[in-house]
Amino acid sequence: QVQLVESGGGLVQPGASLRLSCAASGVTARTYAMGWFRQAPGKEREFVATINWDGGRRTYADAVKGRFNISRDNAQNTVYLQMSSLNPEDTAVYYCAARKDLGSLYVAEVIYDNWGQGTQVTVSS
Repeated sequence: QVQLVESGGGLVQPGASLRLSCAASGVTARTYAMGWFRQAPGKEREFVATINWDGGRRTYADAVKGRFNISRDNAQNTVYLQMSSLNPEDTAVYYCAARKDLGSLYVAEVIYDNWGQGTQVTVSS
């Protein structure tokens, strides 16, 4: 099992940037694919971005493509989500997720079996 702890959320104005972090512990995270998901009020949780075990492959939801960047530092067992040009539609609880990397890019929530508690991101003027 992997324990995941997100941090970096907060209240920002539209157009601002924010970087989320997800610290993994319990196992060596470098064998795991990592993903970010988010859940806005009254909506279902949705995929945001994912990255493979060595950071060589990643993919994004269309809503964040070109504005968000997922990266990882395996030496620090940490995954990041750099968010820029934030708008109110990005307001949500952001969750980090992990699963064993078997060679694919994982965008489906159900595939992940390790989840963090989430961090709130609010974009408002």
